[in-house]
Amino acid sequence: MFRRIYHILIKEFIQVWRDKKLRFFLIVPPLVQILAYGYAINFDIKHVATAIFDEDRTEDTRDLIYRFRSNQYFKVKHYIESERHLRDLIDHSEVTLVVRIPWDFSKNLRWGDPTKVQIILDSSDSNAAMVVSRYVNTILTDYTQEMFKQRLWRFGLRGELAAPVDMEVRAWFNPNLMSRWTYVPGVIAMVVMLVSLMLTALAVVREREIGTMEQILVTPIRPMEFLLGKTIPFVIISFGEVVMVTLVALLWFEVPFRGSFLTLFVGTLAFLFNSVGVGLLISTASSTQQQAMMAGSFFLTPAIMLSGLVFPINNMPPFFQYLTYLNPLRYFIIVVQDTFLKGVGLKVLWPQMAAMFGLGTTMLILSALRFKRRLA
Repeated sequence: MFRRIYHILIKEFIQVWRDKKLRFFLIVPPLVQILAYGYAINFDIKHVATAIFDEDRTEDTRDLIYRFRSNQYFKVKHYIESERHLRDLIDHSEVTLVVRIPWDFSKNLRWGDPTKVQIILDSSDSNAAMVVSRYVNTILTDYTQEMFKQRLWRFGLRGELAAPVDMEVRAWFNPNLMSRWTYVPGVIAMVVMLVSLMLTALAVVREREIGTMEQILVTPIRPMEFLLGKTIPFVIISFGEVVMVTLVALLWFEVPFRGSFLTLFVGTLAFLFNSVGVGLLISTASSTQQQAMMAGSFFLTPAIMLSGLVFPINNMPPFFQYLTYLNPLRYFIIVVQDTFLKGVGLKVLWPQMAAMFGLGTTMLILSALRFKRRLA
């Protein structure tokens, strides 16, 4: 048994080594993906294109404008003279934020009357608009407190203002709140799934397409031995991909690794049970490599969307929240992120490991049964 599997393993490694396009696919696309996603998936919004419409033009308004100009999150690009100019900038997407200061701003401040500042946001990107609005709220809150302090001083009341509740924020595991530290480990999971699933999906169907399946079937090789010989090489290759993209995350993006490589190894092994199982199921159900590629792409997109990496699972409708429990990528992303940032081990991550092993075993059994029925 082991001798027959060994020969299939050697055959697959030789075939991978001789295929120049496949070697290119194994090295270049994963590196490009982790670099592209590592830089592109970034929710740390900075240098927001800002326009100022100052209808008052006083010392008080200049102080407020300076707070936006000296802040790294805003980049003041335009000073507006009319409402028509304001609409043109918004319509042509030249600015995301417009701060409109009314003509009676300074007068109301001097007299102690309430005054308003109009904040106009381009909300075509709702997530970015919400983040920017929080930035603006922080600046205006600080400015309001400063004005209130000056007003008290004019009435002869000295001293510092103290808020009723003093909030002290401590961000554990990611003190600078860098979104790259969160998403780069998740990209590692995506790259591993893409490589292992696609390679496995093409494994069986390639033999059928080039006409060598019939030759294999007349040999003493059993169906399970054939599947193991076909998939084990891609499991080994996938571990190599994990090492490669992990080194990029550590050395290039400087993401901290606080956990155990053994935990990452076990989690990757559990996850590969799933991606290899899905790839085999696709391969046994497809007649051509093109069909296998299309089916693999059809599976990958929902898996990524329902993994919790891009969109929080708690914000999804209840039906899709329950559906995520059948998504192995959901568990693997938790394992990778917690291993990198939290440094936790198997004692904490065993539920995710158990779920992946359970789903993976089920998927491999379904793939083997499907393969046997197809041979029959």
